[in-house]
Amino acid sequence: MNELRDTTDVGELIQYIVIKIDDEEYGINIKFIDNIVRMQQITRVPKVDDYLKGVINIRGEIVPVMSVRMKMGLTEDEITNKSRIIILKTEGGDLVGIIVDQVNQVLTLDSNNIEKMRYDDKKQKTNASFVSGVGHYDGGLVSILDLEAVVSEKEEKASNAS
Repeated sequence: MNELRDTTDVGELIQYIVIKIDDEEYGINIKFIDNIVRMQQITRVPKVDDYLKGVINIRGEIVPVMSVRMKMGLTEDEITNKSRIIILKTEGGDLVGIIVDQVNQVLTLDSNNIEKMRYDDKKQKTNASFVSGVGHYDGGLVSILDLEAVVSEKEEKASNAS
């Protein structure tokens, strides 16, 4: 299959899970997803940022859970029967859960159909700073979530709070 990709100029095919946060759709590279679980009881941890909701137990491992909505400066999560916790595996192998409003679909994008985002103003602190690019597909556009920006900032703040 890799030989096929090398001989064509469509670029690398990457699968994304399309999630909904507020009224926006975001793509998460499937290689970072360990698990998708239904909402469950989250044990609160004292003295952490508001967007860190607490911890859950996944297969005997304690996993911190954060609200991407609150991290982006949006309103508090409204938990519905469509809400999910996506368990992400970071580059370092750690697990982190993020609360999303809904999981919509799996989308395969050609890397040539993803436009990278550039930020010239480092002071700009908007939802856009959590987006690494925009993917084009038949159904429209999907913002690609920059998981490193979401998770690394969490780790910095968590270590500063200690």
